[in-house]
Amino acid sequence: MPVPPLLREDLEHVLAHTRELWSEVRAGRIFLTGGTGFFGPWLVETFANANDRLGLCAELVVLTRDPTGTIERLPHYADLCGVTLHRGDVRDFTPPGGKFGMVVHGAAESSQQGHAGDHRHMFDTIVDGTRRTLGLAHHSAANRFLLLSSGAVYGRQPSDVPHLAEEYVGGLDVSDPRSAYGEGKRAAEVMAAIAAESTGLSVRVARCFAFVGPHLPLDVHFAIGNFVRDAMAGGPIRVAGDGTAVRSYLYMADLAIWLWTLALSPTASGTFNVGSESAVSILDTARTVGAVCAPDAEIEVAGKAVPGAQAHRYVPSTSRARRLLGLGQTVGLEDAIRRTATWHAAAHASSSRT
Repeated sequence: MPVPPLLREDLEHVLAHTRELWSEVRAGRIFLTGGTGFFGPWLVETFANANDRLGLCAELVVLTRDPTGTIERLPHYADLCGVTLHRGDVRDFTPPGGKFGMVVHGAAESSQQGHAGDHRHMFDTIVDGTRRTLGLAHHSAANRFLLLSSGAVYGRQPSDVPHLAEEYVGGLDVSDPRSAYGEGKRAAEVMAAIAAESTGLSVRVARCFAFVGPHLPLDVHFAIGNFVRDAMAGGPIRVAGDGTAVRSYLYMADLAIWLWTLALSPTASGTFNVGSESAVSILDTARTVGAVCAPDAEIEVAGKAVPGAQAHRYVPSTSRARRLLGLGQTVGLEDAIRRTATWHAAAHASSSRT
């Protein structure tokens, strides 16, 4: 089903916070993998908006396995300023011709993409895709490489660590196949570090945590997406567990600001956590979604909290991004939920008309 473009207020919000950085790609070319998933449209559409509004004369080449299917689902891609689709699978694509000044690698299989439980496929896609994309960066003479990694590389967050910093050296259980995603991302980071050491490529790594916004799937394992779906249907809002787990949510417009700052800033280098430090329990998240989207909806909690049990946390420290790049959260959670529901309502209306 076709989905609408991003909200104009979001496109303008991103541009307002990145305007001074875009001169870095004037008349240049960027290669992007992962341009059609959850994160991808935010990078594609905010690039196109900046390209058009600032007269950059830049080009963004977006890798997709099915250009025709991409246009059917995202019809506005056909008219985006400077955006070109390139057919190929991230694991073995034929590189487009010409040089690229920058490569942004965001493609990775995860459980919401139809391969839940296929841990080998997930791991191989991350590793082989990173190897292939680093090869393109080398052969196309790119000087910058932004890798979208994940907070999953840290493994389980200790209950006595309120915010995970980039220096935390925890790890995953390598005997558990469910570690495939996190271990794949760890391997991707090592491969990028080797490329930086051997070729001088400027590598920037974004370890992404939890997000909310347009294009967030409402029917997979993202709790906040499920809550928005339930609320838009009038409730009840169902919490699958006991609601004690702790998360934090960065709005997708802020994610785009952070990622473009990492990619475009001449002084950015190394690894940065990307996310919100504002911790909130899953139950309180459900309550907030209800207050914004369906004030009369009931909240049903399937599990019961175990007295004395430590809540599972997944909350980053972003002090490095604040200190070195001046980044921060600009959209609060309630506003983020409102914008997410508004976009999904438009997407539902659009699909109903087709």
